[in-house]
Amino acid sequence: MNKLKPRKVSGAKETETHFGFQQIPFTEKQDKVDKVFHSVAERYDLMNDLMSLGMHRLWKRWVMSLTGIRPGQTVLDLAGGTGDLTLLMSKQLRGSGKIILSDINESMLGIGRERVIDGGALSLVEYVQADAQYLPFKNNQFDCVTMAFGLRNVPDIQKALESILPTLKPGGRLLVLEFSEPHRSIAPVYDFYSFQFLPRMGEWVAKDRASYQYLAESIRMHPNQERLKQMFMQAGFDHCEYHNLSAGIVAAHRGFKY
Repeated sequence: MNKLKPRKVSGAKETETHFGFQQIPFTEKQDKVDKVFHSVAERYDLMNDLMSLGMHRLWKRWVMSLTGIRPGQTVLDLAGGTGDLTLLMSKQLRGSGKIILSDINESMLGIGRERVIDGGALSLVEYVQADAQYLPFKNNQFDCVTMAFGLRNVPDIQKALESILPTLKPGGRLLVLEFSEPHRSIAPVYDFYSFQFLPRMGEWVAKDRASYQYLAESIRMHPNQERLKQMFMQAGFDHCEYHNLSAGIVAAHRGFKY
């Protein structure tokens, strides 16, 4: 596993951001997020099952249809966690190409490495511990970058998008899958599930109510579909679009570099 030096990207001034519903300095958020994911790493897949009622597996498979990944290409699974997307991408590469599985959290990256080995994709995958806001990769390196359920945990989302863009080859694309703003017809039920049921399940199943409470709150603080699309465009991406899944509970955003 490599730890590469970050490349600085000009972006937002250092000020406050949110950690769940708390307002905190930018400098504190990453440490707090790291503690959450060190805590949930061993049960991360279970956490996603609880948060999505198991639907996250279907959403990830659907997003693969938007990547356009072909054999021989180089792709980055950013905030790749336990390696779900990496394993799906390895099937699309069909034994030819390269995937970099990257996460800022060492515990998550370690579990991802174990899963990749178990999934038989070891020969295609490299591991890099890196901050999405300061990516250490070369310009024009990747045909595709994916980020599933990680962007909302980044202290400065705009800076992360600006950091990703130069790493893409011309014609390359960024795919972000993230919890978003659900349709108003299901919002009351979804709120009850998120703020009442989910933290209790975290306490019962994982003995960690606080982490699950943060994750529910982080979803509410994440930019909605239209706002995130605008942030893609502001970062310099072209042909930006999004697709709502499950009545907007999650959204898949895609932007291209030309």
